[in-house]
Amino acid sequence: MQTQLFPASERGKKDIGWLKSNFVFSFSNHYHPMRSAFGTLFAFNDDYVQPGKGFGIHPHVNMEIISVLLKGNMNHIDTLGYSTKFEAGGVQIMSAGSGLRHEEYNIGANDVNFLQIWIYPKLQNITPRYQFRNFPKEERKNKLVTIVSHEEGFGHCWINQNSKLSLGYFDKNETINYTFPPENMCLFIFVITGNVIINDIAVPERDAIGIWDTDRIMITCNTESEFLIIETPVNQK
Repeated sequence: MQTQLFPASERGKKDIGWLKSNFVFSFSNHYHPMRSAFGTLFAFNDDYVQPGKGFGIHPHVNMEIISVLLKGNMNHIDTLGYSTKFEAGGVQIMSAGSGLRHEEYNIGANDVNFLQIWIYPKLQNITPRYQFRNFPKEERKNKLVTIVSHEEGFGHCWINQNSKLSLGYFDKNETINYTFPPENMCLFIFVITGNVIINDIAVPERDAIGIWDTDRIMITCNTESEFLIIETPVNQK
């Protein structure tokens, strides 16, 4: 098993007042020559948005863009005709494909915190697509729940890539055995709250770890913990 740690202390920072961003990889004004991506995972941003503020209408092309809302209330409006309002536990994905435009704003009274995740697509220039699903935290206790998958299904969002995203929310001392196809696949695990041990490696709150050259891991929760697992190809084929 090969691993790479991504400590929260080493993340890039951007603070423009209404938006505070933390970048694991090179993004926007942050450049790290050794951290441009992890497999097909191109961006992983931990963003905070003040009330009434947000991202005005802007375009995307040929990227899988996932938002996982951790705190607050946001909206989404796009040129496909979708207008969505969602709260903590909401997950949305835009398969931008040949192109779309969208806007998002904090529509609540408190700061929004969401994870913005970009993954390279499997197929280029597909018809743009949007999906939203809700995963309330109280319904995920001691479960590993698939929130995004390359397989179609009513219980999760679809992605144009051989990827899978899962949210875990477990009590202290709970252990999770996770298996995945070893060929050309890697894992990126981000600890949202709490702290965990992954195959004897400590990963505290807001840290992340990349894992490859194995087909299974064991996650042990030192405290009540919430984490996100991203399974995605190492190399685009």
